[in-house]
Amino acid sequence: QVQLVESGGGLVQPGGSLRLSCAASERTFTHYALAWFRQAPGKEREFVATASWTGGRTYYADSVKGRFTISRDNAKNTVYLQMNNLEENDTAIYYCAAPQFQHTIPLERIDYGSWGQGTQVTVSA
Repeated sequence: QVQLVESGGGLVQPGGSLRLSCAASERTFTHYALAWFRQAPGKEREFVATASWTGGRTYYADSVKGRFTISRDNAKNTVYLQMNNLEENDTAIYYCAAPQFQHTIPLERIDYGSWGQGTQVTVSA
């Protein structure tokens, strides 16, 4: 399994920006797509964005398209989520995740087998 540690969450006003980071264990990082999910209070964990193992292909949930950008730096074993124009309904715990199998880019939560501990993002005036 890939070990994942998120950071960068916090409190931000509506319209503001945050950048989340996820550091992955070195050994197999470059063979896995990496994704961001989020879970708001009382709701299911939902897909936010994913990037292929090279970072060349990215996919986003409709709710964040045009506002969030996922990227990765394989030299630093890190994936990022740049979040701009944040809205109150972006408030959630954000999780980094790696799929069960290398060289796949799933969009469903069930296909992810490694998860970080999560980082809280709160958007509030």
